Amino acid sequence: MILPLGPIHPAFKEPLRLKLKTQGEKVLSAEIDYGYVHRGIERVMKGKTWQKSIYLSERVCGICSYIHTQTFAETFELISGETAPLRAQYLRVLTNELDRIQSHLLANSTYFKALEHETLFMYMLYLREPIMDAIELLTGNRVNMGWNVVGGVRMDAHESHLQQIKEIILKLESEYPKYVEMFEQGPLVGLRSHDVGKMTKEEAIKGRAVGPIGRGSGIKHDLREDHPTYRDYLDFKVIWRKEGDNFARTMNRFDEIPESINLIKQVIDNIPQGEVRKKVNIGAGYGEWRNEAPRGEVTYMIETNGNLINNISIRTPSIMNIDSCAKYMLKDAATVADAVATYASVDPCVACAERVVILDENEGKKEFQGIFNIK
Repeated sequence: MILPLGPIHPAFKEPLRLKLKTQGEKVLSAEIDYGYVHRGIERVMKGKTWQKSIYLSERVCGICSYIHTQTFAETFELISGETAPLRAQYLRVLTNELDRIQSHLLANSTYFKALEHETLFMYMLYLREPIMDAIELLTGNRVNMGWNVVGGVRMDAHESHLQQIKEIILKLESEYPKYVEMFEQGPLVGLRSHDVGKMTKEEAIKGRAVGPIGRGSGIKHDLREDHPTYRDYLDFKVIWRKEGDNFARTMNRFDEIPESINLIKQVIDNIPQGEVRKKVNIGAGYGEWRNEAPRGEVTYMIETNGNLINNISIRTPSIMNIDSCAKYMLKDAATVADAVATYASVDPCVACAERVVILDENEGKKEFQGIFNIK
């Protein structure tokens, strides 16, 4: 039989229809229907200045909103042949890693909620709250931070704020292992996670899975190792696992948090003095830039006339990860309940996966934007 889940479902953070082909309680295959969160962000950006569009880019995704403005700004800096001041680059890394920690904790909390493990669900939110306080201390906001501009960041960070952030991070570092151990060794979550929703490395490559989802299946790549700031100034290693199941994806996020803590400590201990913003003269041109968001690769493709945006396309990680889930992970989900948990293990974001499809009648042709306009 075909069992539909959604578009409104208590286990789903956002509206989406998951159609499961089942035999009794066993899931044989799955299809995913999008179509509920069209917002038209890319279309609205066209014809606007970067100052207005960077505001919109932060609203592509609420949970990993920060990396969108950084990628947007760095795309324009690439077009202009400029780089942000080194202090601004360090502050971008600091904000990016704080955002990654809170996103990973929230993703794992959602997974534990799907497993009905209320205790770990609440513990993840308990750990996340001080990180949100650190983000607010640095940028002035908790979610949409308004932190990046073309040419750097909006304002400098005071030394006392950096030390307070370090104290928050050190406290997280000391408390963190016992909560990871609860998952890693807990019999309940183990039964629902080990060998459930498996995706091989070959399937992950074929499905173009990215971020912790791809790395949980043995893909040893993280875009941070290619980013100039991480590559040239910081000690960073790629975290990956090879099991390819719900356990591996969850543990990969857990394992990335200590690496983010290490990066934050490096930034605070070694941040250089200097400007945090410089004026950039933007010329006409086209640029592509990729960054590692908490969920995986975010790509911005922008064409500008030097003042206004002529065209923009944003590729987010969720579309590849959700499709990989439907094609490869759910065929191995043992039961319908495991299918919900497997879907949650992907940390899906429907709003960032699907932004707009437009029929432009004035030009007399179909003009597809967003995920349908990938070069």
